Amino acid sequence: MEISNKETASYERAAKKVKELKKFYENLTSFCIVIPFLAFLNLMTTTGYLWFLWPMLGWGIGIAFHAVSVFGIGKSWEEKKIRELMEEEKEKPYYNFKKP
Repeated sequence: MEISNKETASYERAAKKVKELKKFYENLTSFCIVIPFLAFLNLMTTTGYLWFLWPMLGWGIGIAFHAVSVFGIGKSWEEKKIRELMEEEKEKPYYNFKKP
């Protein structure tokens, strides 16, 4: 049984997506472990100034952008749009195509 190029490309895209998801969840897990530790450390040493909010804010913004790239508008959106436009071109009659 031979695997077609289409199946191979599909597998590679799926494997890439899984790697992206794994990196995102690792980042999120690290955030959920480190930030409470920093909060605890901050509250035990200096109660007057909540400095742990700054790394939480910065890292949180980073996680938000990471989430958008993995789950939101990213490469998958581009690929879907390219496929959609290609399908529209296939449906058009040949005489509507313009040569550059």
